[in-house]
Amino acid sequence: MSAPLASATRGVTRVLLLADAPVLRRGLVSMINETAGMQSVGTPGELRRALTLVETARPDAVVVEMGAGRAATLNVVRDLRRRFPRVAVVALATSEDPAVVNEAVAAGVRGYLMLNTSPTLLGWAILAARAGRTVVDPQIRRVEGATAPVAKPLTPEVPLTRREQDVLDELLQGQSNRQIGRNLFISEDTVKSHVKAILRKLGARDRAHAVSLVLSSRGSASCTCGAHAVTAAPAPVEV
Repeated sequence: MSAPLASATRGVTRVLLLADAPVLRRGLVSMINETAGMQSVGTPGELRRALTLVETARPDAVVVEMGAGRAATLNVVRDLRRRFPRVAVVALATSEDPAVVNEAVAAGVRGYLMLNTSPTLLGWAILAARAGRTVVDPQIRRVEGATAPVAKPLTPEVPLTRREQDVLDELLQGQSNRQIGRNLFISEDTVKSHVKAILRKLGARDRAHAVSLVLSSRGSASCTCGAHAVTAAPAPVEV
C-alpha cells in the first residue's frame, strides 16, 4: 500500500463514478475496487442521473470525466457542491490548459487529474479531496517560453482587512466555513460575516466566483491552483 493510502481514515471510502464511455466506467470501477479502503457505489451513464444517484448512494467522493462536455459536467459539479458539500469531487480530464484547471477548481473540483492517471494517484487525490485539499496532476506543467496575456490585478475599491485576506486564503484552499473557523480560531458566524464582506468588496456573486476572480487576476506566475508548478518528481501538486 502506498504511503498516502496507508494514512487513510478508518472505514471505506465510497466512490461514485461518472463517465460517458462504458469501457472507461468499467476501468474506473476496477481501479477503485482494487484500491485498499475504497469501494465503487455506482456508475450513472448520464449526467442528469448523477444527482439522484448521489442522493441515494451517499458516496464520500465523486469521480467525474471532464471531456468534451466540460460545461455540462461543471454545472453538475456546482450542483453537487451546493447540495452535497461534504462530497469530494475529483475530475479526470484531457485538457492541460491552466485556464481549464482554474475553472474546474472554481466550480468545486478538488482533484484535477489527467485521464491516464495511475490507480495510486487517483486514490491519493480522492483521500486528499476528502480532507479538503486540492491536488493537480503533476503531468500538468507550465510551457516554458510561452506567452500569455498579463492578468489585470484584482484591486477592490475598499481593500480587504488582514483578517478578510486570511479568510480569502482559506477560501482558495476550498475550506468550509467551519474549517476556516477552526484554522483561524474564530467562530463560524464570524467567518460568514467575513465571507460576505469579501464578496461585496470583490463584486463576486458567490464563493466560487470570488475564487475564480482571484485566480484569474493572479495569472500563471502566482496562481494557487497548482496547475503551473513544474515538478521534477512524479508526485501530485498539492495546494
